[in-house]
Amino acid sequence: MEQNREKEKKQVPLRLSAQLYRELAQWAEDEFRSVNSQIEYLLHECVRRRKAGPKRSEGGRDEV
Repeated sequence: MEQNREKEKKQVPLRLSAQLYRELAQWAEDEFRSVNSQIEYLLHECVRRRKAGPKRSEGGRDEV
């Protein structure tokens, strides 16, 4: 039962500017993904990087 919960998908309404949507759609097409899959992939990457911790630049600031 626990494993099924992790596979469940939640629907989230998301409003994007037309320009951002066009850019995401082109990026998704370049990587052979749907826009939805591209957004999910990017969010996964952001969460993974956040969990890994911030990188420090030479000036001591967190890099983005």
